[in-house]
Amino acid sequence: MGSKDTSTAPDSGQETAPGSGLVIVDKPQGFTSHDVVGKMRRLAQTRKVGHAGTLDPMATGVLIVGINKATRLLTYIVGASKTYEATIRLGESTVTDDAEGEITQTRIAAAVTREDIDREIAKLTGDILQVPSSVSAIKINGERAYKRVRSGEEVDIPARPVTIHRFDVHDVRRERAGKIVDVDVTVECSSGTYIRALARDLGQALDVGGHLTGLRRTAVGPYELEKARTLEQLAENFEYLPLADAARALFENRELTEEEATELSFGRRIPRNETEELTAAFTPDGELAALLKNKGSKAVPEIVFEAH
Repeated sequence: MGSKDTSTAPDSGQETAPGSGLVIVDKPQGFTSHDVVGKMRRLAQTRKVGHAGTLDPMATGVLIVGINKATRLLTYIVGASKTYEATIRLGESTVTDDAEGEITQTRIAAAVTREDIDREIAKLTGDILQVPSSVSAIKINGERAYKRVRSGEEVDIPARPVTIHRFDVHDVRRERAGKIVDVDVTVECSSGTYIRALARDLGQALDVGGHLTGLRRTAVGPYELEKARTLEQLAENFEYLPLADAARALFENRELTEEEATELSFGRRIPRNETEELTAAFTPDGELAALLKNKGSKAVPEIVFEAH
């Protein structure tokens, strides 16, 4: 990660110009994603800050924040696969499908075996149709579902296709004399997957109810938790992944000639990429010049990044 001096120039009253890049934040529990963006605006000394995919206040872990030009990468990161460590509690259902909501039903889960859990988890792995939690931010007739639920309205959210690449059980613990079962899992999934909906559906399949009691995101695409920094660490030393490095990790790479870089700076087409995938194109001095997509016999700039 790069680092940035966030001090002000002496006697000038002007802030130092912030760079562009991604901040891999280890979001604390109790913070909204918007809270983290507000904190990053102060630390980066810029208003041009956004995040790539909301994490619920209860959840912790990887939240990708873009600053300045890197905000243009966020739309591509939102769609990346994600990995979570989670704890599912079997035997209790809640209105929110997680620990923040009221318990709506309690059933004794003592009869649930590890074999039962493995069998139903296998059915929730691969390409599935998932009904998001009713308190999600999905819009129903122009209004967020959670707002409708909190006003006492029942909402009917249609199922949507998601992919669960991996759903591994690490531990099964029996609590309260075996009446409650806690299941520690790792889930790797496509964008748009609700882990609390997986907890709910597992509980329903086992006929005991279930909800999420812990959630930690450990990866978003190529950006992993070991590279993340807490808000306290960032306040002491504000670090970010420079724009070019962030793009190199996210896309196919192409090294440009001087002539190609000049053509792209004017938004012109250049010879095709070697791959059909969206490709990050870099100038001879290593700067990110553009994101390119093949179109016909040429590569077309989807986004052009101005030189520093």
